[in-house]
Amino acid sequence: MSNNKIDQEVDNQTSDLVIEKQVCFSLYSAANAIIRAYRPMLKALDLTYPQYLVMIVLWNDDGINVKELGHKLHLDSGTLTPLLKRLEGKELLTRQRGLEDERVREIFLTEQGIQLKNLAETIPNQMLCKSKLPVEELLTLKESCDKMCDNLQDE
Repeated sequence: MSNNKIDQEVDNQTSDLVIEKQVCFSLYSAANAIIRAYRPMLKALDLTYPQYLVMIVLWNDDGINVKELGHKLHLDSGTLTPLLKRLEGKELLTRQRGLEDERVREIFLTEQGIQLKNLAETIPNQMLCKSKLPVEELLTLKESCDKMCDNLQDE
């Protein structure tokens, strides 16, 4: 082994600039793995992962306005508008002007969008099984991710 290689290994043990030490890389890799795991289940619903997230919010808060939806999903209107247009094209939702303020766009599920929830009901449990982690561990992980997200948004 060359001296250069030995020096590099010593540096890697002390440096924080090693991919294995990066929390961000672990989160990035986990997020990618999660989205890949969702893909076959969502394909059956003809939804992408971001579209699925929009539908989850709407199944629990039908009639939400675009601004509130963006806030819940941490998405700006430039990202959200094309998503909503595609879901509207699939006849899963409608966007309407607010009754009290015409500048506000409210989002409502169609009958087809409401019915899709029945097909999606099994997905969370399927993902739980795929994760092979105890529920308590997943809840702790979610809580930690939520805290990190809150902390980074405060800056």
